[in-house]
Amino acid sequence: MRLHPSVAAVRVAVRRDLEDLDPGAVVVVACSGGADSLALLAATVHEARAGGWKVVGATVDHGLQDGSDAQAERVVAQMAALGADETLTARVQVGADAGIGPEAAARRARYAVLEQVADHVGAAAVLLGHTRDDQAETVLLGLARGSGGRSLAGMRRRFDRYRRPLLDVSRDDTVTACQVEGIEVWDDPHNLDPGFARVRVRRSVLPVLEDQLGPGIAATLARTADQLRADTDLLDDLAEATYADLVTAEGALPVEALEGVPDALRRRVLRLVAVAAGAPPAELFHEHVLALDSLLTRWRGQKWVDLPGHLRGVRRDGLLEVTRAT
Repeated sequence: MRLHPSVAAVRVAVRRDLEDLDPGAVVVVACSGGADSLALLAATVHEARAGGWKVVGATVDHGLQDGSDAQAERVVAQMAALGADETLTARVQVGADAGIGPEAAARRARYAVLEQVADHVGAAAVLLGHTRDDQAETVLLGLARGSGGRSLAGMRRRFDRYRRPLLDVSRDDTVTACQVEGIEVWDDPHNLDPGFARVRVRRSVLPVLEDQLGPGIAATLARTADQLRADTDLLDDLAEATYADLVTAEGALPVEALEGVPDALRRRVLRLVAVAAGAPPAELFHEHVLALDSLLTRWRGQKWVDLPGHLRGVRRDGLLEVTRAT
């Protein structure tokens, strides 16, 4: 029987992404119970038969909704029914984390759990179910926030052990794949809440763009992200090398050396020093980096600039440093 195109699209994406893994490798699939992650899990289980990999399904209960524990139990049962070799669940407490919003706090807690799971099972890869549509939304949100080239480059396909096999697959395909395979999916109420900027982009902004500019906007935005990713990665690599060369043992940067660094590179170095001091990356916007840069380029004796995470950028004694606000 001919395989449905949507099912094939998800499976091919997973197969291509994992083809470098050795037989016996452990693959963790982060699964929320939505169509994207369930389609990803089902495809990974299928491809693991030929690849010889062990598939571990992991779900995180953020405790942000009534009945979230029962939903986590349903996801565990689904992962087992779909053929995962092992299933794991963890509940995290998502509170008012210093300097960041609830979405960023939930994301931070989720990644912390996935790191623990990956270490526990010795995972070679952790798969995330972000699709081409998620990538398009990320690009638009970054543009709206004025985040520069990094926002246009979107989400990385790989970082550390994490992989996003479905960045070339549409959300329609993951939904259809689940329907074809008879997988019951969970619709997260947060995905309908217009209080979240991503939901407004998904339900209002992208449809208007499709209507006014023609179909395929999500694919075009995702393709733009791919085209800029290599350039952004190169600049980031150069910035990390420059940061490593300049940073002192106390985590400060010498002003005189920084002043000779080109703008695009210097601002990336400043972002690195802020993140190293504890600034949440998701809350550290371009305006914050420019404020730090003003301590170099428009220095008039100002005392400090405020940064996310209750931090301050300070220039003193020929050094620029980021410290905890008092």
